[in-house]
Amino acid sequence: MEKTLFERFAFQPFIIEAIKSLQFYKPTEIQERVIPAVMRGESVVGQSQTGTGKTHAYLLPILHNIDPNVAEVQAVITAPTRELATQIYHEALKITKFCPSGQEIKVRCFVGGTDKLRTIEKLKTQPHLVIGTPGRINDLVREQALFVHTAHTLVVDEADLMLDMGFIVDVDQIAGRMPEKLQMLVFSATIPEKLKPFLKKYMENPKYVHVAPKQVTAANIEHVLIPLRHRDRLQLLHDVLLAYNPYLAIVFVNTRKMADEVANQLIEKGLKVGVLHGDLTPRERKKMMKQIRDLEFQYIVATDLAARGIDIEGVSHVINYELPTDLDFYVHRVGRTARAGYSGIAATIYEPSDQHTLVKLEKKGIHFLHRDLRDGEWVELDAWNGRKKEKKQDEVEELVEKLAKKQKKVKPGYKKKLREQLEKQRKRLLRMKKK
Repeated sequence: MEKTLFERFAFQPFIIEAIKSLQFYKPTEIQERVIPAVMRGESVVGQSQTGTGKTHAYLLPILHNIDPNVAEVQAVITAPTRELATQIYHEALKITKFCPSGQEIKVRCFVGGTDKLRTIEKLKTQPHLVIGTPGRINDLVREQALFVHTAHTLVVDEADLMLDMGFIVDVDQIAGRMPEKLQMLVFSATIPEKLKPFLKKYMENPKYVHVAPKQVTAANIEHVLIPLRHRDRLQLLHDVLLAYNPYLAIVFVNTRKMADEVANQLIEKGLKVGVLHGDLTPRERKKMMKQIRDLEFQYIVATDLAARGIDIEGVSHVINYELPTDLDFYVHRVGRTARAGYSGIAATIYEPSDQHTLVKLEKKGIHFLHRDLRDGEWVELDAWNGRKKEKKQDEVEELVEKLAKKQKKVKPGYKKKLREQLEKQRKRLLRMKKK
């Protein structure tokens, strides 16, 4: 690739070289709006969903601003999960490997579940860029092994999830040890009310960048609703998984307890199942992620924690065993499939009490197909909320019959013409109501 539109940001040559090797041609909307502000040293609150290119929106300008000749911490990036922190770290390495000789930028990743003493030992020389989970970074700062008072930039990635997981206290303590004139970059899919006091404390007139998704979910995801209909939910899930025979499926549940329950019962039924939730120890989690990447499982049962910040390749199916209470999580869940141009299926087991939630999702622009599994075969059903339409159609038919009976002599084609006229009239009335 000869040219890239990133060249207009006037990045250092090694960054342009890295961008070309990553085959980035055109900046995404969030990159377009965030990169110049970060390069100017402004604080930013960026609101966008996963998959919008936000990691490089802050990573590229931060690496551009780092001075490799100054052997101190210049920027800190915090992420709520070990997996996301590790992902960001690997993305940073893909760029810093193009640094010219003698001008190398040292990047280190600090996450829980690793040997702290060995980490402290290696911190005799301070890195330029620190990436990690807030708890471990804060630990190292308190141990006086890592010195963040020299850093001029702090990134809080997936801030709403940080808040949910109780990490915002650690982030607050890290920020409290940094210079008063701190550039803070906060990225989040949502900006909850509880996050606002934290933002106010550290950010004076930040630049707000809100990138509304062009589509709520990827265009190549097929959203399927499967009615429970008084059947055993777990047995139905088992049958659905066998019928789909996925390359890799993630089954989403709402609680850790439910994740263990569902996973154990599926294992008992002879399926190869992994489980991902917040109660796993760092060692168990690391082992589980390795097994998932090595394709040891065809099915993963997970809580919503796994829907954010974890990139699992090759997910062909997402199954909602339960609908999430927060509708944004539906979008995050189904976003695990149909990545990198592939198609995917997002299936949801539902019952009548879920109707209100499904209506809300449809208002967000999600179109559901309605299918059932009968004797291992998929059967197309009428629209899941199609009863009203059927009723209106029945009313038209009843009226046609009544009027036809009143006519002494019915001409050929009379019923058909009458039906068409009534249908036209009904559509016209509907249009008038909408106006």
